[in-house]
Amino acid sequence: MNAETPDDTPRGLTVRLRRRQGAAWGPGSGVGREATWKRRLPSLADIEHAARRRLPRFAYDFLAGGTGDDLGVRRNRAALDAVEIVPRYGELSAADTTTSLFGRRYAAPIGISPAGLDGLAWPDATRLLADTAHAADLPYITGTLASASIEEVARRCGDRAWFQLYGIPADGHKVTFDLVSRAEAAGATTLVVAVDAPVRSKRPRDLRHGLVVPFRPTLTTALQVAGAPAWALAALRSRVPVFANMGRYVAPPGRPATLDEVAGFVQRELRGGFTWDEIAELRQRWPRALVIKGILHPADAERAVRAGADGVLVSNHGGRQSDAAPAAIDVLPAVARAVGGDATVLFDSGVRSGLDVSRAIALGADAAFSGRGFLLGLAAAGRRGGDYVAALLTDELRTAMGQFGVDRPERLRTLDIRHATAWNVEPGLII
Repeated sequence: MNAETPDDTPRGLTVRLRRRQGAAWGPGSGVGREATWKRRLPSLADIEHAARRRLPRFAYDFLAGGTGDDLGVRRNRAALDAVEIVPRYGELSAADTTTSLFGRRYAAPIGISPAGLDGLAWPDATRLLADTAHAADLPYITGTLASASIEEVARRCGDRAWFQLYGIPADGHKVTFDLVSRAEAAGATTLVVAVDAPVRSKRPRDLRHGLVVPFRPTLTTALQVAGAPAWALAALRSRVPVFANMGRYVAPPGRPATLDEVAGFVQRELRGGFTWDEIAELRQRWPRALVIKGILHPADAERAVRAGADGVLVSNHGGRQSDAAPAAIDVLPAVARAVGGDATVLFDSGVRSGLDVSRAIALGADAAFSGRGFLLGLAAAGRRGGDYVAALLTDELRTAMGQFGVDRPERLRTLDIRHATAWNVEPGLII
């Protein structure tokens, strides 16, 4: 690759792509490329702007959209922006972002959230984000519906691999329990059991594009792809199967499953929620850290701990499930008060900066995760875009800690905070 050639683009298209897509391509060396990205993509807002120009419209809408009228997505952003933290001065110790989760030390209290159909947002996204997790030393929650298998993710990022589990209840959860066994054998260190998608949500942006599984291209979508050559070339190169974890459960041994077979199986069998009894059984089968994802009420957090969970992930699914759900940051303090002494409290939904990470930690989280942010990084900057987002969020967190006068992430919780939109939610009581 020469100094003018972007990661996912052949040389003959470089000038045209830079003009049409507004991409921030730097020199071929890592140092030069990062310097260029810092100048042209200094924030996730800039990254999203670049990503929108480089993606087909259907892919961008899938990545950026929520459910219904996108109220949940907007509510997450507004609620995070409303959190104010009063800085304290007089100490100038260097900020140390390292943190411990479930007995393992990570470079920062930042993680990569799972995303179903991540290969639609950017081809080969699962593998690329696994590589980012390895390079940045951050946890990566890969999903049941990821575009690479849990075995490959674990090979690429080692004990940074966590696995998000959806349920497949047929035959007494035979497939569900096999996925758990595979995650254990692969070396995943944390099982993240999703309870926040018990039924499929209505996503108007996707419906307008005909974005259903299996996806059937139309003339309109073909024209959108033609207008996004970087995405199209990456898609041609990757040839990644959709729902890579599912193929073995669909086709007989010796024959690869077709896209239609896998898609039909997922549509018929998959369920994005579990009963408390099923969670208790998963606890018996899984020997490592267990996290329940999608918690929004402290009573559910307490129930999760009673069922054997080591942690809870406070999340409204990034605003993609219910437009009436509260912003995840607004219920985080109540959940942390309920179980913070008994379990690790994690957060996602709307994280777009290191400052957002500091807000979540100040309000009781042990770490904050982002899914869209890392996928937007890939879309804006190609194969190394996830690495850039990891560095960006970590640097912004370090800056926020310095501004607030703390040298360790957990000391953010000692600061004075104004959080006017917080819910005063207690088990059995909402005020």
